[in-house]
Amino acid sequence: MDTPRFLPAHPDRLDRVAGPWASLFGEHSRNAIAGWSNAAFGQWHTRRKLGRLVVHIPRHPDAVERVLLANAANYHKPRIVKKLIAPLVGRGLLSADGELWRTQRKIVAPSFAPGAVAGLIATMAHAARGAMSDWPERGTIDVAQTATDTTMRIIAEALFSADPRLVTPQATRHIAAALEAAGSVRLSAILGLPTLRLTRVARAGARGQRYLRETLTAIVRERGPEGGEDFLGGMIRDLNTRFSRSEATALAIDNAATFYLAGHETTANTLCWAAYLMAGAPQVQERAREEAKAALTGDPATLPQRLPYLKQVVDEALRLYPPAPRFDREAVADDMLAGEPVGAGDIVSIWPWLIHRHRHLWDDPDAFDPDRFAPGREADRHRFQYLPFGAGPRICVGARFAQTEALVILAHWIAARRFALVEGAPPDPVGLVTLRPRGGLKLTLSPAD
Repeated sequence: MDTPRFLPAHPDRLDRVAGPWASLFGEHSRNAIAGWSNAAFGQWHTRRKLGRLVVHIPRHPDAVERVLLANAANYHKPRIVKKLIAPLVGRGLLSADGELWRTQRKIVAPSFAPGAVAGLIATMAHAARGAMSDWPERGTIDVAQTATDTTMRIIAEALFSADPRLVTPQATRHIAAALEAAGSVRLSAILGLPTLRLTRVARAGARGQRYLRETLTAIVRERGPEGGEDFLGGMIRDLNTRFSRSEATALAIDNAATFYLAGHETTANTLCWAAYLMAGAPQVQERAREEAKAALTGDPATLPQRLPYLKQVVDEALRLYPPAPRFDREAVADDMLAGEPVGAGDIVSIWPWLIHRHRHLWDDPDAFDPDRFAPGREADRHRFQYLPFGAGPRICVGARFAQTEALVILAHWIAARRFALVEGAPPDPVGLVTLRPRGGLKLTLSPAD
C-alpha cells in the first residue's frame, strides 16, 4: 500500500552532543527522551562518567544480546534502580534477581500463558465497549485518559476480582504522581546520596506511593493466606508454600503493586499512541478498520488471530513509542560489549528509544510504517533491535496479555469510530518510567460509517 509518509511527534534533537552531566539537569532530567543529539541515533556505544559512576549506552544489537541473553548472569538490576523503585514495587518480580526472581517468575507465568490470556478476551471487549459509552458521536476526547481508565478496569477485574479501590479517579492520580516521581532522574540518587523530597513532583510522588502501597497492603491482608480464586489469590497461596507467612505477605504486596502498575499503564500508553498514529495516517486506519469489522463478526475467543494488520500497527506503535524508553543493568564482573570494555559496577543502560529509531538499523526510522512488520520482514531485523518488552530471560511476562489487550480494545474502537488529529495540538511525548503523552492526547471522533 502506498501510504503517505507520517512523521509523528518526538522531542527536538540537539545538533551538538550533550555533555556527560546533561541527564541530571535541564529538560533531560524531566524527560528522559528529550535532549538527545542527532548523533545519538547513529552511534553504537557511548560511555559517560558521572563522578565515580560509569554508564554505558550500547546501541548495537550484538551488545544488547550479550547483556540480555548471552551473558545475562553478569548483568543484574542496578542497586540505584532498586533504590528508586523500591517504594513502589519492593522486591517483586520487577526488581528481584537470582533465585528470588526465578521463584516469582514461575509463580506468575501460568496466569499469562496463551490459554489464560484467551480466557480474558471477553473481559477486555466488555471494557472496550464500556469506554465508548461515554464518547460523543462527534467531538474530542482525551484518548490517553480513556485508555488508562479502560486498562485499569481490565487489570482490576482480571487480576484482582474488580476490587473497587483500584479503579477510582484518586487511584489514577496517585499512579501518575508515583510514576512521575520514580522516573525523575535525581543527582542524589545517581551519586548515592540521600533523596530529599523538596520538589512538588517528589512530594506528590511520595503521597502516591504511600496511597498505592497502603491500598494494596489492605487488599492482600484482607485475603489472608488462602488468597481467593483470582490471580492475586493464586499468587498469595503459592508464595505461602515457599516462604514464611510474613515474607509471603510482603512479596504478595510487592507483586500486586508490580502487576497493577505495569499491567495497565504500559498498555494504556500503547493504545493512545496507536490511536494517534492511525489518526495521522488515515489510509492505515481505514485498512485496519475494515479488518477489525470483519474480525468482530467471528468467534470472540480467537479475535486477535484475525487482526494481522492491526498487529502490525501495534508493533510499529511499540517501536516508535516503546512502553519503557530505557532499562538498566549493573555489571557484576568485567566484560566486553562489541569491543567496548565494561568494568564491574558499571551501569549498562539499554535504550529502546534510541535503538528503535537508530538510522543504521531502520529505514526512515522516525516515520510511521506498519509494513515494517509485515509477514516475512522478520528476516530484515536483528532479534535484539526491537525490544518493546525487553528480551532474554527477563522479557516481560505480561507481553502476551498486553498485546492481546491492545488488539481487542483497538479493534472495537476503530470499528465504531474514526480518529483524527486535533489541529495545532500535537502530543508531547515524555519518558518517565513509561513513555506517555504529557498532559494527555486529544483526538477528534466521528462515526465509522
